[in-house]
Amino acid sequence: MISNRLSAKSGAVLIAALVTSAVYAFPAGGAGPERLAHVRVSEITRPPPGWIEFCERQPGDCAGATTTPRDIALTSEAWRVLVRVNKRVNETIKPLSDLEHWGVVERWSYPDDGYGDCEDYVLLKRWMLIQSGWPREALLVTVVRDKKGEGHAVLTVISDKGDYVLDNQNEDILLWWKTGYGFVKRQSQSNPNVWVSLGNSRPAIATAAAR
Repeated sequence: MISNRLSAKSGAVLIAALVTSAVYAFPAGGAGPERLAHVRVSEITRPPPGWIEFCERQPGDCAGATTTPRDIALTSEAWRVLVRVNKRVNETIKPLSDLEHWGVVERWSYPDDGYGDCEDYVLLKRWMLIQSGWPREALLVTVVRDKKGEGHAVLTVISDKGDYVLDNQNEDILLWWKTGYGFVKRQSQSNPNVWVSLGNSRPAIATAAAR
């Protein structure tokens, strides 16, 4: 059952993307230099207000039990799934700011009606991957500063080949250091409600009109 997070129709359409056959290039050569494979994690920090409010509305998606961190074995099949999910969600969901959508500056939610901003894309991609059996511990909601210095949200996938980024601004899935973004904070691998700093300590709010 898809539950009230996604309508049966929209959920079926989006999940169908996971089984669509296609050929995508697997990243050659792994993550490159080990020092660039993974984002440096710093101290514990405050979760974004949007995540806290989202969890109040969707407590089932924010179970806070501490678990053992897990990485993804980035096989060619796993890579094809990532590409399909990223491409499908980016093509299906239409960009719309929270102010236009909900009349508030910030609201994290599943884009059930087909509209959303950056964090809504992230939540849906994360949900789809978890539903297909991927471990939550390797799928981390992440706040960054984009190339314009503005707050933005992406999904970081922790793999044995490095930290890869699923982004609604880019169809290509890139290693974190190739995105050109400043990484601010993300969920801890051991608990989705514990957030950790990622080097750039300047506060960032993940809002977007066309992102």
